[in-house]
Amino acid sequence: QVHLAESGGGLVQPGGSLRLSCVVSGRPFGVATLGWFRQAPGKDREFVAAIGWTAGLIDYSDSVKGRFTISRDDAKNTIYLQSNNLKPEDTAVYYCASDPRSWVERHGQYAYWGQGTQVTVSS
Repeated sequence: QVHLAESGGGLVQPGGSLRLSCVVSGRPFGVATLGWFRQAPGKDREFVAAIGWTAGLIDYSDSVKGRFTISRDDAKNTIYLQSNNLKPEDTAVYYCASDPRSWVERHGQYAYWGQGTQVTVSS
């Protein structure tokens, strides 16, 4: 059984930073796409970033490009989202996701999802 567990969320001030982590257990990363999504209350879940199995396959939403960095450590079965210069509009529950395909389009379906971690940026 595949489990994803996010951590690292919290309350930060505008301009602050957080590093979100997601540990994937039950399977090695192998050939997989790993992604981060977020959902604010009353809003649809939106794509944040994704990293594929092949080096160089990385995608960011325009709203976070230049501020957030996604990375993966296959030896630790962990993905990260370094979130810098946070803004109030970044407030949301952040979810990590995994899919066995080597690449997934930003609006595609992921096979596995974590429970989410809350990020709150004070206004």
